[in-house]
Amino acid sequence: MPIPIDEDYALWVLLNQVNDGIGRARENEVRPFGISMIQSAVLYIVKALNAEATPTEISRWLFREPNTVSQLLIRMEKQGLVRRRRRRGDRGMVRVALTKKGDELFQRHDQARQVVQRIMSRLSPEERNSLRASLEKLRDKTLEELAIRPQWPFP
Repeated sequence: MPIPIDEDYALWVLLNQVNDGIGRARENEVRPFGISMIQSAVLYIVKALNAEATPTEISRWLFREPNTVSQLLIRMEKQGLVRRRRRRGDRGMVRVALTKKGDELFQRHDQARQVVQRIMSRLSPEERNSLRASLEKLRDKTLEELAIRPQWPFP
């Protein structure tokens, strides 16, 4: 006898399947570059923020705890992809920048980045707008449930 599944749970399962599937596809796409999907995201964020990149700001973009991001940045610094520097006169403020190696990797990877676009191409512009609006509502409600103040860098 099949187990009845309520509609909300079924949507949640579907959302997770899509997230996990796209994540696996992205991991496959970045693997030839010797980085993980999360490292790829850090390269993108640091490039986008330019001189304003800090571990705290990166953690907001990634929706990760700052200490988790700090450990990730330490590993990426050891790989020669990023550089962490303390700001003069402000011992507590760490800025993150791409190294030459990190920037070159970002450029090569950015040109090869296609899997997300291929997957999203199944949606019309109207469907994308509708999906974006729905996901933003769900994200905002999730933050409310977690008692997290929204500080998203995205519109």
